[in-house]
Amino acid sequence: MKRKYTYPLLVVLFMLGYLAFEKYANQKLDGPIVKAGAEEKEATNTYFLPTSTTGQVIHHNYYSLSYSETDEQAEWVAYELKKSQVVNSDFKRPYFEVDPAVKTASAHWRNYKKSGYDRGHLCPAGDREFSKDAYNETFLTSNITPQEHSFNAGVWNRLEQKVRYWAKKYDGVFVVTGGVLKDKSTSIGTEKVTVPNSFYKIIYDRSGGNTRMIAFLMDHKQSDAPLYNFVTSVDEIEKRTGIDFFPELDDTLENSLEASSDYKQWSFR
Repeated sequence: MKRKYTYPLLVVLFMLGYLAFEKYANQKLDGPIVKAGAEEKEATNTYFLPTSTTGQVIHHNYYSLSYSETDEQAEWVAYELKKSQVVNSDFKRPYFEVDPAVKTASAHWRNYKKSGYDRGHLCPAGDREFSKDAYNETFLTSNITPQEHSFNAGVWNRLEQKVRYWAKKYDGVFVVTGGVLKDKSTSIGTEKVTVPNSFYKIIYDRSGGNTRMIAFLMDHKQSDAPLYNFVTSVDEIEKRTGIDFFPELDDTLENSLEASSDYKQWSFR
């Protein structure tokens, strides 16, 4: 009778030992990557970064983000888009990859498979076509969020194109974007990736002696409305997200810019 149970027990013990070793090995391999992700890169401008409500800020070479493990996506992605970086390149789209710089690893792309949602970029691949490395970096799953195709390819795409237009017109802008993760009704995949009900994008410009800021808040649905219909104040987005945007700005300037929903300083041609 003892032999009857010996083999299954050995198999179980072997599997447990293998899993423990694999976890230990992965921690050893990923540890340096996670540490590197926490370090500022050459293109990082912390002066413009928002606060993190999650305590996990990751700096990639061409954008920074604050990752929400609860929602399996970034609560914000921030980057500078310079005039010289707005170019068109015929790069081949890579596969989406899990972000190893996230302590618990970002959500797997399989969560999106057959979900009915696009893998929506937060830092758009179209904003990073000035180099192959920069372009490929946008295909980390920490930089994507579930978006309905009609929204992603429609009004959200129109806004992304407008940001590139402003980057060229105003000699570069700083962008912060994300889903309003407190505003959610469903999730996808085995890892329960949050599907936001609304998305925001904030653009800051300080070129040519001018200082201006504009913020957009969009319901997660298709719309043919003009973009200026979605303009709101940064204060409103802070209220919705709990994030403090541009905390390093002079308080008087920050309060003035973030309270305004005036879009007359921005060209909507």
